[in-house]
Amino acid sequence: MADTTDTGTNEAVSRPRKSSWTYIGPGIVVAATGVGAGDLVATLIAGSKFGYTLMWAAVIGCVVKISLAEAAGRWHLATGRTLFEGWRSLGRWTTVYFAVYVVVWGFVYGATAMSSSALPIVALFPDGPGLKTWAVVTGLIGLVFVWFNQYAVFERVMTVLIGVMFVVVMYVAIRVAPDFGASFAGLLPVLPDGSLLYTLGLIGGVGGTITMAAYGYWVNAKGWTNTGWMKVMRLDNRVAYITTGLFVVAMLIIGAELLHSSQIALTKGDRGLIDLGAILEDRFGATTAKLFLVGFFATSFSSLIGVWHGVSLMFADFVERIRKDRVAVTADESGKTTTEEVASGERERSVPFRAYLLWLTFPPISLLFLDEPFGLVVVYGVLGAFFMPFLALTLVWLLNSSRTPKEWRNGILSNVMLTAAGLLFIVLCVQQVRDIPW
Repeated sequence: MADTTDTGTNEAVSRPRKSSWTYIGPGIVVAATGVGAGDLVATLIAGSKFGYTLMWAAVIGCVVKISLAEAAGRWHLATGRTLFEGWRSLGRWTTVYFAVYVVVWGFVYGATAMSSSALPIVALFPDGPGLKTWAVVTGLIGLVFVWFNQYAVFERVMTVLIGVMFVVVMYVAIRVAPDFGASFAGLLPVLPDGSLLYTLGLIGGVGGTITMAAYGYWVNAKGWTNTGWMKVMRLDNRVAYITTGLFVVAMLIIGAELLHSSQIALTKGDRGLIDLGAILEDRFGATTAKLFLVGFFATSFSSLIGVWHGVSLMFADFVERIRKDRVAVTADESGKTTTEEVASGERERSVPFRAYLLWLTFPPISLLFLDEPFGLVVVYGVLGAFFMPFLALTLVWLLNSSRTPKEWRNGILSNVMLTAAGLLFIVLCVQQVRDIPW
């Protein structure tokens, strides 16, 4: 059930809320969902190659994500319309792109998320079932959990998972005895030879997925539906990406201290965290290694259920908007704005929401037992590479147009940050497309 406390008359609902830590929630969800195991490995590898030198890029990346998520949340609160509704107003091309993207991306991501969640379980219980069995189990648990619980329970579980992630990662970072002098020196912008792509990846990669677009939906699901919640949303968003920034800094420290000096290489992708677990066991003992694997599981499983909930919510809105456009239903006729429909919990009980949950779970299981088809890998890579530029640049478009009330349109700082983010993501997009095994 959406958190609708503090609502009442229309006058009370529109009155600005004081920003307060007691309201924090959607930011925790987006932070827990956006930081996956693969992101942590990429950060570890950057630390292992360049030590503390790229610390400044992690800080800039945090600021970029704050700007993007704030823009998505501001659109939802200022207009009473969801992000997909905004995209649809830009033309049919956005609908076509999103429709293809959400189907193909969900199919491949589902298998990836299940495998990532299973890896630490297999490492913790090597004599138990194999990776594929645990992958199916984690996917089914995610399905059942999201199917039978609405936002309030989902948020509480995500808060517990990010708490576990935070404690474990910070504990390991402290155990490796960071060099504080070198870490502060790393705040000065420097580009070592061969570091450009790692730098751009740190700025744009960690926490930068479709879940950033889902942030506005989680804001509404919390019960925040109008401009009275703007200050609360901005505080919530800052907490989210400062938390993400702390994760990135901690993983850079671990990479710099454990791997850089000894020139130890990690496997790319989620399996790199299994390598790190073995290194931690050699250095600090089995207890620290097992604790790290628990944190690895919290990281992966929070991303799984976050996507199962957030992207299913977006898909349900996508289907509902198309249906309403066909029968010409307006907000006035239905009695609710689009964001109020999300806040009511209607989307989470809808057939499209649950249909997409099934799509994320069962078809991807086949990929766990088969090699991913070559063509699917290419399409998945191209569509995924274009999403973040699509998000950043469409937000610039929407928030500078008459679609947004004048007082909530972009100022100079927002336009600079969103445009810079868009250009950054275009560069990363080109690189990702080049790296696809054509």
